[in-house]
Amino acid sequence: MDDARSWPVVLDALEGDVYEAEETLARGRADEIAAWGRRSTDWIPPSNLGPLPDDLRERAARLLQHQLAVAEALVERITQSQKQRDLAARMSYAPTRPVASFIDRAL
Repeated sequence: MDDARSWPVVLDALEGDVYEAEETLARGRADEIAAWGRRSTDWIPPSNLGPLPDDLRERAARLLQHQLAVAEALVERITQSQKQRDLAARMSYAPTRPVASFIDRAL
């Protein structure tokens, strides 16, 4: 088996992606978070690795749970950002509020 394409190396790369996504969330920059949401390629396990070895199953299961938690947080943050953007757009394009007028005249 090619060492560069072994399960431990593949899991290391996936973990790196998850940590990178977490760091992006921590920075809180909407543009960076949105970029994660626009990633269009799903991970497909390489076909030449064979089945996941038993000694790596627990690590892979923990990684999957971590990925799912980070993905949920990304979706939540993107949704919040869209709601805030929509609210800001409605506020900036709303018709101006009427201004009170006072007439100085005795009744």
